[in-house]
Amino acid sequence: MRRQRGSGDRGQVAVEFAGMVPLILLTLALLWQVVLVGYAYTLAGNAADEAARAHAVGGDCWEAGTRHLDGAWSGTVDCPPPANGMVTVTVTVETPILFPGLGGFSGVAAQAGAVYEGEGTDR
Repeated sequence: MRRQRGSGDRGQVAVEFAGMVPLILLTLALLWQVVLVGYAYTLAGNAADEAARAHAVGGDCWEAGTRHLDGAWSGTVDCPPPANGMVTVTVTVETPILFPGLGGFSGVAAQAGAVYEGEGTDR
């Protein structure tokens, strides 16, 4: 009896695919983590801008800085008193690991400033 040519390759594609699945999943997880870090930077920058605008006119800096950090995203807002006619606000947003709300690692920080227009200044 003669053996057919190529019959020894049966299932080779399935084995190769099964071997590549973990690598594909790891690559997707790393790409997703990069997206989350980028989004955390975007949130921190926006929150810092809004907090600086609110602080510059004597508004509630903390509330403005955390307004868009709802749900699973968390962060801190630092609103020091005005100095030399300027307000500077720093917002730190916790960067999640794979999914917001499941914990995270060191946060990303954004800083924004504005000219102080609160009480005691000439407009």
